[in-house]
Amino acid sequence: MAQTKRVQVAIVGAGPSGLLLAQLLHRAGIDNIIVELRSAQYVLGRIRAGVLEQTTVDLLDEAGVAARLHREGLIHDGTQMAFGGKRHQINFRKLTDGKTVTVYGQTELTRDLMETRHGEGAPTIYEALDVSVHGFDAKPVVRFHKDGAEHEIGCDFIAGCDGYHGVTRASVPAAAIRTFERVYPFGWLGLLSETPPVSEELIYCNHPRGFALCSMRSPTRSRYYVQCSLDEKAESWTDQMFWDELRRRVDPEAAESMVTGPSIEKSVAPLRSFVAEPMRFGKLFLAGDAAHIVPPTGAKGLNLAASDVRFLARALVEFYRDKSSAGLDHYSARALCRIWKAERFSWWMTSLLHRFPDAGDFAERMRPADSDRARAHNHKGFGYHK
Repeated sequence: MAQTKRVQVAIVGAGPSGLLLAQLLHRAGIDNIIVELRSAQYVLGRIRAGVLEQTTVDLLDEAGVAARLHREGLIHDGTQMAFGGKRHQINFRKLTDGKTVTVYGQTELTRDLMETRHGEGAPTIYEALDVSVHGFDAKPVVRFHKDGAEHEIGCDFIAGCDGYHGVTRASVPAAAIRTFERVYPFGWLGLLSETPPVSEELIYCNHPRGFALCSMRSPTRSRYYVQCSLDEKAESWTDQMFWDELRRRVDPEAAESMVTGPSIEKSVAPLRSFVAEPMRFGKLFLAGDAAHIVPPTGAKGLNLAASDVRFLARALVEFYRDKSSAGLDHYSARALCRIWKAERFSWWMTSLLHRFPDAGDFAERMRPADSDRARAHNHKGFGYHK
């Protein structure tokens, strides 16, 4: 016989979106539980981006989990883009009425959320096997196996925060959902190293050999990427091969001043754009990567997930506090409006900065015009904080 429990909101997935949603609901007095397939160590071990827009930082403040972020996060007024070996700064503070971005690794943000939840005694079930969702058209239930026993959680609502490969979106009838996807014909080979960053700001590089990005996680830890083919294997690249290729693609000043060292981690990430519509199915709501993926070029992925969480958390608070379903009814439309704008921006940034294998001479001759347009955005706004 299944062990049963009931909560107001069951959240599937303990990544940043699920943990942040849970924390906001917990602070509002809404009973919730998180069910996660992987172990806590696995979740913390995922190396992801960490450029947080001001609205995301504000939401983390609202959730009460931003103390370490404010101590250790790196505030950036802008970013730099290199074309033809020459850098140009895009100043966010000037373009967005004083808003900035904060560089703070997603791993550290996840750690802060996990530790806060554990400290407040809120339940998270890790290593839940055979997770499935049922009855979200009427009486939602989440089922799973743990420690040899079957468990069942009844709830008012299910939040699907379990990522692109998760069970929640896969459980929606095919006739009820529509997906849009573009898979890009290249990936990013990334290297993490215990070395000081080459610049105080991120550097996005367009180069005939392919895209490169100079990023960081702290004043002593750097994250670098180079565009690579989809069939590339990280283990085929020695550290020296990576550093040599990176230096070929960055501007001369960055190449000269770059400090190299042993890699902590190397991996290849494919790039895709993906959107699922709608994001509500009865009493099941999708959020974060379960509903959309953007190529990382625009640094929008984590920020879009936080935007979903903000809409969904406020809608659930409104439902329980004010007995109104208006926020829930409009959740999908509100979230998708912002998502498609971010998809467009991320697609444009990817097209601007990468070399496409099937691009002909005409497309390459268009790049100077595209780079001029990018620099023009320095006077009109650049797609951040929208």
